[in-house]
Amino acid sequence: MTDYYIALDVHCAFSEMAVMTGNGKHVLRDRCETRIPSLRELIAKVRRPRRLTFEEGPLADWLARELRSSVDELVVCEPRRNSWIARDSDKDDPIDARKLADLYRGGYLKAVHQAESLGRSLLKQQVSLYHDRVKERVRQGNQLVALFRRHGVFVKATHTLKDETWHLCLKQLPKSPLLRQGLTLVREIYAHLSTQEESLRAGLISLAKQEEPIRRFEKLPGMGWIRSVTFYAYIDAPQRFRSKAALWRYSGIGLERRHSGRGPVQTRLSRQGNRRLKNVLLGAAQTAVAQAENVYADKYHHWTQEGIPAANARRNVARAIAATLWSLWKTGQTFDAKRVAVPMANDEQR
Repeated sequence: MTDYYIALDVHCAFSEMAVMTGNGKHVLRDRCETRIPSLRELIAKVRRPRRLTFEEGPLADWLARELRSSVDELVVCEPRRNSWIARDSDKDDPIDARKLADLYRGGYLKAVHQAESLGRSLLKQQVSLYHDRVKERVRQGNQLVALFRRHGVFVKATHTLKDETWHLCLKQLPKSPLLRQGLTLVREIYAHLSTQEESLRAGLISLAKQEEPIRRFEKLPGMGWIRSVTFYAYIDAPQRFRSKAALWRYSGIGLERRHSGRGPVQTRLSRQGNRRLKNVLLGAAQTAVAQAENVYADKYHHWTQEGIPAANARRNVARAIAATLWSLWKTGQTFDAKRVAVPMANDEQR
């Protein structure tokens, strides 16, 4: 019995399907609307055991949830690993689907984790929306501050939300209706984003308190509710990582090795990884170090006294926090500072 490898090149209006057998024979090519009933009907034409793949994108989460039951295996793959599809020879949707099926058959695809349930997917979506609002609010605040500085007025963005401070700043500006119109517009956007951010934050904290693992995460120095729910939403399932080193690389705080021939072995920070998780863990490390009286601050001071640069020591603290969160999640234990030992001199990851 041979396996059938199905690849979908997905678009909003239609999806292109290519099917290949385990020995590399191309047996079917078809197209249908990107609708679940149509896709299920198309997939049902292929005999079992059938395996399905398509690339990560805006539609991937929805398609993975709806189509997983129709196949024996489903892999949502990393598009960057498949970039040669866009460069090699001719290119169109049927060709892309066929090449993707060939990569799948050969075992060259890198899977991208998808949430198993709609609830987890929506939680991650809400967490992402919150962080996007924070980013946009900061951008608008910086723009507002920069506009004032162009005219020699120095004020923090948050202070401009107070009417008294706002009118005081306006009095120091040239009397130009055009200038005031632009500043007022940016201030209104900044105020609106601040209100949305507070609303989303309150909602996320309420959701976070309902999840038992997050309540344990929040006990760690430097974490807090928002960082805890972000880690929970983006990791989703701790079993997907075979080691803490794999978790670190996924989170953007791991190391990767480079070596060729008789040349030296070079170790550097991984250039891949989830930027949002990286910010959460490094932020937690910075907060824990600043709070002092905790085991992670002790780790930081131990590393700096051993001669490790402060930035590297903070990154080591971030790794220690990530490893603790991962362990608590897998084992169901609560945080115990006595179990987080201060490292010996040869334990550092520089």
